[in-house]
Amino acid sequence: MGSNSDKIERIQELVGILDKAARVYEQEDREIMSNFEYDALYDELVALEKETGFVMANSPTQRAGYEILSELPKERHESPMLSLDKTKEVSALAGFLGEHEGMLSWKMDGLTIVLTYRGGELVKAVTRGNGEIGEVITNNAKVFKNIPLRIAYEGELVLRGEAVIRYSDFEEINARIERDEDRYKNPRNLCSGTVRQLNNEITAQRSVYCFPFTLISMDGEPGFATRHEQMEYLRQLGFMPVEYRMVTASDIEETVHWFSEQIEKNDFPSDGLVLCYDDIAYGNSLGRTAKFPRDAIAFKWRDEVRETTLLSIEWSPSRTGLLNPVAIFAPVELEGTTVRRASVHNVSIVEELALGIGDTIEVYKANMIIPQIAVNHTRSGNAADPSAASVNVNVPEVCPVCGEPTQVRMLNEAKALYCANPQCTAKKVGMFEHMVQRDALNIEGLSEATLEKLIGLGLIHKPADIFRLAGHRDVLTQTDGFGDKSFDNLLAACDRARTVSMPKFLYSLGIPGIGLANAKLICREYAYDWEKIMDATFDDLCAIQRLGDVLAGNFTSYMADESNREMIKDLLSEITFEAVEQTKDSPINGKTFVITGSVSHFPNRDAVKDFIEARGGKVASAVSAKTDYLINNDTTSNSTKNKKAKELGIPILSEEDFLALAGDDTQ
Repeated sequence: MGSNSDKIERIQELVGILDKAARVYEQEDREIMSNFEYDALYDELVALEKETGFVMANSPTQRAGYEILSELPKERHESPMLSLDKTKEVSALAGFLGEHEGMLSWKMDGLTIVLTYRGGELVKAVTRGNGEIGEVITNNAKVFKNIPLRIAYEGELVLRGEAVIRYSDFEEINARIERDEDRYKNPRNLCSGTVRQLNNEITAQRSVYCFPFTLISMDGEPGFATRHEQMEYLRQLGFMPVEYRMVTASDIEETVHWFSEQIEKNDFPSDGLVLCYDDIAYGNSLGRTAKFPRDAIAFKWRDEVRETTLLSIEWSPSRTGLLNPVAIFAPVELEGTTVRRASVHNVSIVEELALGIGDTIEVYKANMIIPQIAVNHTRSGNAADPSAASVNVNVPEVCPVCGEPTQVRMLNEAKALYCANPQCTAKKVGMFEHMVQRDALNIEGLSEATLEKLIGLGLIHKPADIFRLAGHRDVLTQTDGFGDKSFDNLLAACDRARTVSMPKFLYSLGIPGIGLANAKLICREYAYDWEKIMDATFDDLCAIQRLGDVLAGNFTSYMADESNREMIKDLLSEITFEAVEQTKDSPINGKTFVITGSVSHFPNRDAVKDFIEARGGKVASAVSAKTDYLINNDTTSNSTKNKKAKELGIPILSEEDFLALAGDDTQ
């Protein structure tokens, strides 16, 4: 770079870019650049600051966090929670240790939480926040999956841990979200929003784990000499400390390699490792800088980058019409696997990378897991020569599935490509697939492949056509994969689905954000009167607790569309709603139940839940002081929920007891 003034100007530019990226990531739970890009720009900033001696007050190298945007109570930490200095060199870790022994652990990718216990009880949980002020999330911490509410220590104990959501839970939660654009981008974003919920029932449903990584203080007890002793004591108290290994400079490289081999099978997200001195007194004697403590250092994986050639861009369709760009490149070996594809996310990133067919690109796995494009060396998409346009990645003007025009729309400040054709086969398959699933119309045998076949044969164009397949026996039984028996089974499944509960029907329509739980809320609010539900106003829907203005807007927009209303009218000519007994005076109205174990009088536990909710009751996932009854046919078992119910004095009911309480002997 040129003069010192040029370098200072670049520092100012970098601070602005990184500040925006960090603010969006931490406050809005979304990303505007990859980890690879952020690290590269951050390293450039550090080097320029060191070279020039110029450091801006709001530089990300000088402060640990950003303003908190939340309605949760806020609390100042007793001592600032600083970030860690970082390196990508194993040799730097060895140099950091010197002759000392250290503890090497996962740097988990979630949200840091401070937990306080007094008198053996969990009394407070506070997020890291901006490092000085955090948010009080005690109620949410009490429903984390793996931390004790009571411990065998009566004094005050304060520890710090990382709250995370497993990849498997993250994928399951995303699978339940209808629209691709509404799905969470990664487990950290989901965890950040989950632990800051105002309703801890939502937190409980999302399976948050918290792994302690340091014991901050204990009163009335002699201090521990080593980190290892701290971790083992926490383990003895019932905590699940972060996984760690003891290391020296001589075996640090081997241990880092061991961690790297665990990443692919590790269900918890991580973005590196943390190395700290085992000797607590020695580590504390080193003090801290304005930003970093000197007793620990973070190790970021040096991304394994491979150069390859871009072969094509596929545009992958979804039920909502969103077309996602996917880069196809010459196969390369990354982190022990062969990689050929990487999501490019949206049109804006395609343009920023200036992608062109035949370009020389570098690819890597973010956090050693997710394939990404790091850089495009050729950037032929920027070619000024019109004759080069043939190699550019052109955003398709027509849908690759139906051939109808596409539209570029803004989605979260980025350009996204959509198919504008409401009759697109990809949309139809997705719509029908959602409609026939178990929590909706529940039609067995209508897989994605079968739906594609029915649509391709021109047998179904709209939802009601599913119930009119009887007239197409000759066509279908002559089709591969269909015989008389399979056709009869399909007709029987369709006939069983002709009677459906109103909430499941409402959910089946695929209104953005209206899942089964919200569908039940709406149906109860309007006393299961379908005409009133269809004509519900925005203001009335906003008044329903937990619904909100976004979902109310989605609902009213959907119902205002005449084509949707016609589709519903046509579908209702084939469907009958299950009778709902309006029982506001039911003995279980307003009561909260938890259901566990197997059932015999009902088909399954979902049926018990429907029965309770239809009578004004509520079903929770965990036993708490707010629970009125626990339903468990094995009333004498020593299960966790039974024990909890007995501790709280909550009655445990068999199904017979429950039905007697509900005043129903028909089950």
